[in-house]
This record gives sequence, structure tokens and C-alpha cells, in this order.
Amino acid sequence: MKAVVITRPGDPEVLQVRDVAEPLIKDHEVLIKVAASALNRADTFHRKGLYELPSGDAPFLGMECSGTIEALGKNVTRWKIGDKVCALLHWGGYAEKVAVPVEQVLPIPPGVSLEDAASLPEVACTVWSTVFMTSRLSAGETFLVHGGSSGIGTFAIQMAKFQGAKVFTTAGNEEKLVACKNLGADVVINYKTEDFVARIKEETGGKGVDVILDHMGASYLQRNLDSLNSDGRLFLISIMGGAVGEVNLNSLLTRRLTVQAARLRFRSPEKKAEIIREVEKNVWPAIASGKVKPVVYRYFPLSEASEAHRLMETSKHIGKILLRP
Repeated sequence: MKAVVITRPGDPEVLQVRDVAEPLIKDHEVLIKVAASALNRADTFHRKGLYELPSGDAPFLGMECSGTIEALGKNVTRWKIGDKVCALLHWGGYAEKVAVPVEQVLPIPPGVSLEDAASLPEVACTVWSTVFMTSRLSAGETFLVHGGSSGIGTFAIQMAKFQGAKVFTTAGNEEKLVACKNLGADVVINYKTEDFVARIKEETGGKGVDVILDHMGASYLQRNLDSLNSDGRLFLISIMGGAVGEVNLNSLLTRRLTVQAARLRFRSPEKKAEIIREVEKNVWPAIASGKVKPVVYRYFPLSEASEAHRLMETSKHIGKILLRP
């Protein structure tokens, strides 16, 4: 089969399509003929050699895909050959076929095309597991997601609104702010021209928001804490703004703040299976209702994976970037 191979750590041009062996499925896996796979920021870190692979993972990029089941392991009972599915992967989506643990496979949500469904598993699992399963955002609360025009951001805005929260988001230009507003964000903040802490305090009568989903890490850490309401919850999913920060611990103590962090792909298989079950139960109905939709910015052929990476690294996109084999 064809797959995108990292020929050496480096810039996007190190990504090359090569002929490789087809994956062999285990008893609890299915083989998916890939219709589309999605880019995630972690793919660019891995390409540069900055992201360590857990042992046993496929040597190809791609953390989610959609497609058609082509073969079944002997212990698989839910699915049959020919079923249209999408899946959360360890790695391996930048290929014509991928082997996936059956617990990480999802049906295509009603009303979503097979290819567009590739944009859903990673964002749905990330947002549901962090904002809702862990931080317990509930109806009537306030929620801030940084980077509202990203794949995570566009999904988090919609899902939080569907659950009845008031949504705040940050983005870097007018086009992105308008896109976030159109997705349902109540308050949009240009982080390049506005102090998001001051704006949040102004909009909440000095209280702050109840839950924050952040990908920046150290550079936003104290400002995020300053933006939280009493009993507020901050969840970190990346450290694009640095890994080492300094905070005033008084802010945590006096206002009973909670800081948590996780990367989805480093969760155990058992935890991923639990998250997948919760997503199918709670998120898929929201998508089926038409109130939460995939946001796809552009498709590239697999042979242009390097161009897709270049686009992602410009941060000009809104939503997800997908690859077609």
C-alpha cells in the first residue's frame, strides 16, 4: 500500500509517499481502507522529531481516519466487512489502510459524509474527555476555549453551546473571529489586540469563567488562572507556549481552582475505549441533530501531505485539514 513516510526529521518536504507493507490485524482489530485522514498539530511535532512515539505504534503519521472495514480480527463481533466507520488511531492514518483496535472505531454520524467524518474522532474525544468528563462543564456555566478557529476550537465552541454553556473564545484575526461567532461563540476576543483577562472580567461582572480549555501552556498559565471564576477548572491539552511557567499559588488556594492536563494519545487503551463509548453516547446525537458539524477547511491528496503540513504551520486554516489517499 501507499503511505506517507518521514524520511528524516525536518521541514514538510521530508514527508514522502512510499510503498510499504499492509498492516496485519490482531484478533481485536479491524482493517480500514482509508477514505480520509486528518492532520493534527502533533503530526507536525512528530515530523520534526519532537514527539516521541509510544512503543509498538505504526511508523506513519495520522491520529484519526474514516473509511470502510476491509477485514476483521477473529474476536470482532460488532462490525462487518463493508461497514463505513471512523476511528481514533495511535498513528498510521496517512496511508491507504490502517489496523485499528475495535474499541476505537465509531460509526459515521448521520448526516456526515464518509470523508468529512475523518475530522471528528480526535476533536470529539479530546473535547468530551477534557471539558465534560473531567472538567464537568454544565448548562448555565461559562467556558473559554483558546484558539477557537482550530480543529479543537471549532468543535469545542459548538459542543459547549449544545450543552447550554456561554462560550468565550480567542482568535488572531477578524476572519477567524467571525467564523467563531458563526459557530456559536458568544464572546470573541482578538488575543493580538485585546487583553483576554480584562475582557473576560468585563463580560462576567468581574467573576471570570468556569472552565478553560488551553493549548498554550506556560505563556498563558497565570493569565488563565486570573480568568477563572471561583471553583474554576483549567484543562491543558498542549504546551505550544512553553512547558515551564510560574504561578501565584494564592490564586489557586483562595478561589479553589483546579488545574488538570492530559494528551489523548498517551491515555491507556482502556481509557480510550471508555472515551469512545462516551463520545458515541453523548456527542454523536449532537452531530446527528445537525447542531454540531464538522468544520473542514481543505482536502489534500496524500501525495501533497507536505503542502498540508505547510498550511497547518501557517495557522491560516479554520477547522480541520484532511488528506485523501
